[in-house]
Amino acid sequence: MEKLKDILLKIARDSINEVLTNKKLVDKEKLLKKYPELGEDRAVFVTITEDKSLRGCIGSIVPRRTLLEDLIENAKSAAFADPRFNALLKDEFNKIQIEVSILTIPEEIEYNDMKELENKVRPNIDGVIVKLHDKQATFLPQVWEQLFDFETFLAKLYLKAGITTHYLVSTEDQPEIYTYQVEKFEEECL
Repeated sequence: MEKLKDILLKIARDSINEVLTNKKLVDKEKLLKKYPELGEDRAVFVTITEDKSLRGCIGSIVPRRTLLEDLIENAKSAAFADPRFNALLKDEFNKIQIEVSILTIPEEIEYNDMKELENKVRPNIDGVIVKLHDKQATFLPQVWEQLFDFETFLAKLYLKAGITTHYLVSTEDQPEIYTYQVEKFEEECL
């Protein structure tokens, strides 16, 4: 029997290839019959890299559709709708690596200051969501590999959300912070 990892990665790759080839490659009914866990409501991020550089990353923070639907839509969005990148081209398809991250439900962290927050967030384990008024952003746990100290990680996350970094030292109107964990599946490097 195929491993879940292989199934998820194949669905993500086939979903992207459907757009590039204009052919139906993902049979949802057949997949749901064979793998009922794909019908569970789950939140998924799909990350695409090319030559170990980010090429697209789109996902859901909270479950709002089935694992199968979220995976398909986020794979296509990571390839063709990430506003930071041009849409993936057909000749790039065989050069990309795909990573699928299934998220747990985010939990809010109560904290009084940055030191307390730093003691509660677990590097390389926790993904972090920052939210202030109408601004929000997240970093998957994998981002700790590039931004390995807490202060840099949080400062970059604030900037990604469009929140000024003065909130790193301010005690007034602190952003809401949520953490989650992921189960990560990635293709082997080509």
